Amino acid sequence: MSFTPITHTCQYNEEDGSMRMFLRGRPVILYGPSDKDPLDPAKVAPPPQNKLKLEWVYGYRGKDCRSNLYLLPTGEIVYFVAAVVVLFNVEEQCQRHYTGHTDDVKCLAVHPNKLIIASGQCAGHDRLDARPHVRVWNSVSLATLAVIGAGQMERSVSCITFSRADGGTLLAAVDDGPDHTISVWEWQRHDKGHCLTETKCSVDTVVAAEFHPLDRNQIVTCGKNHIAFWTLDQTNMLYKRMGIFETRDKPKYVTCLAFNHNGDVLSGDSSGNITVWARGTNTAARLVRGVHDGAVFSLAALKDGAVLSAGGKDGRLVLFDAHLHAPLRETVIEGHYGGVRVVAEGRGSQLYIGTTKNCILHGDLELGFSPAVLGHVDELWGLACHPMLPQFVTAGWDRLLQLWDGLSHSTVWSKDIEERAQCCAWSTDGGVIAVGCLSGKWMVYDPHSREMLTQHHDGSEPIQTIQYSPDNKMVALGSRDNFIYVYRVDDNGSRYSRLGKCLGHSSYITHLDWSEDSQYIRSNSGDYELLFWNATTCRQVTSPTSVRDVTWSTNTCPITYNTIGVWPENADGTDINSCTRSHDSRLVATGDDFGKVKLFAYPVTQPKVNQPTIFNYYSIIFYLSLYQSKVE
Repeated sequence: MSFTPITHTCQYNEEDGSMRMFLRGRPVILYGPSDKDPLDPAKVAPPPQNKLKLEWVYGYRGKDCRSNLYLLPTGEIVYFVAAVVVLFNVEEQCQRHYTGHTDDVKCLAVHPNKLIIASGQCAGHDRLDARPHVRVWNSVSLATLAVIGAGQMERSVSCITFSRADGGTLLAAVDDGPDHTISVWEWQRHDKGHCLTETKCSVDTVVAAEFHPLDRNQIVTCGKNHIAFWTLDQTNMLYKRMGIFETRDKPKYVTCLAFNHNGDVLSGDSSGNITVWARGTNTAARLVRGVHDGAVFSLAALKDGAVLSAGGKDGRLVLFDAHLHAPLRETVIEGHYGGVRVVAEGRGSQLYIGTTKNCILHGDLELGFSPAVLGHVDELWGLACHPMLPQFVTAGWDRLLQLWDGLSHSTVWSKDIEERAQCCAWSTDGGVIAVGCLSGKWMVYDPHSREMLTQHHDGSEPIQTIQYSPDNKMVALGSRDNFIYVYRVDDNGSRYSRLGKCLGHSSYITHLDWSEDSQYIRSNSGDYELLFWNATTCRQVTSPTSVRDVTWSTNTCPITYNTIGVWPENADGTDINSCTRSHDSRLVATGDDFGKVKLFAYPVTQPKVNQPTIFNYYSIIFYLSLYQSKVE
């Protein structure tokens, strides 16, 4: 064969219409349809006419982040998921999004004017464009006002806080590097701010930092084995006094901070206690013991002077008067929502609660709480859209199978399937949902009754992908044991009989597609292979040219002739984790290791592609699916 180089990683053979693509140095030969005109090596494929528009963000990050839920005067609550800061009006059920970050957001602060927000992020894959920094932005216009600390911070920004006594002219940030450096900025000077000072904060983890509301030059930080009281002097030097617990037991963690009406500092700790530190001192003045069974995760000084304490383990909310005398009232959050991570005061007596199981609840202490935002608690691997309705199902390592409605943006139902899920799929008619698990087990559920119809076990490795045939008479399951298991489907998806298994891949199965006539399967593997199979016999089709004119029902396999252009120059074969084609076959979207969703005009047979439409999500994207494509 004679191949003509087109790019560094793609070579074209005009004689037989094949493309040789190199992934991590390994060649993959892909054959185009026989009736297509030869490719023009000099041609560059145009970008799609459509654009990606973020419509809705599902979930909340409460499992491993703190102080990340606030109510704004607009009636919106503000919080973050991955690299997106969400502004959600619960009453009107509408969202807006700040998307300026280049990697996952880890902390949030609201300016005293309640209009300006600061959000800090971690370092990302691209060390230049995704350096840890703080972005200060307008919550009404969503315009970025300043980008602070890029190039000066390490790993991640763990805490940020605006000064309050002077109207918010200063911003303090703590990074998550080895020295946990604290820096103080005049954030309004230039578009990058001006650093007044920085110094080593602690050798141990820092979990919270707050400016004193009455003293402009006072900052309090806390974390593992410490609470520290900082003073910013007239020469812009920071001086630290460590908190002294004296005869009282020193907690392993000081977990949260608040300030009461007279300026005393309140701290919660991992032992369930609340400590009062008199204003201007670094010595514990009073200890309120055993408020919670487990750590105090949040303290909130309410508008009326009362103090609300929240427990991460016991899920209790305890209301005290301003002097922390005997509790006035308490309530317990339902256990399936998790412990309380953060409390935000709403209008009147209303409260918003962020939980350790990534939920946001709203309500009050008297009437109780209901969910405003639900999400998954562990890695989310399974995603599948209903073939006809604007609904989708998700499944993850938290053992939850959840059905979502894309119009109301709500959870239809959530079910504990008692297995860690790796993938899921709808039958072609939408009648059943199949879920593949880490154990090698796979189950089938009725989406209306939520009952399990049947279960099977194939091997001991995770089921990586599931696809039903277009005629709904078969289902194929790709496993991490390198095999594809094919079953016949009977009784409207409730009964399954194994037809066989496909043997031939040298690595685990990553993606599957069925032909439109349900006769063939194609598959990709972790070794960058593209293999073809006769579905009913489970035998490999060893001549790829014999199936080059087959029409495929889907295009979830990223390594195909029609998706050559989705691979960037010198791509690592593991970069692209997911691929999906729109129902009208005009578009294809990919999700990658760098948190990017890219949209291309389909087919993408030219190796050279003009800049596709990109949306930056920034947590690693494992799976994509399109329904009624939300593109413009």
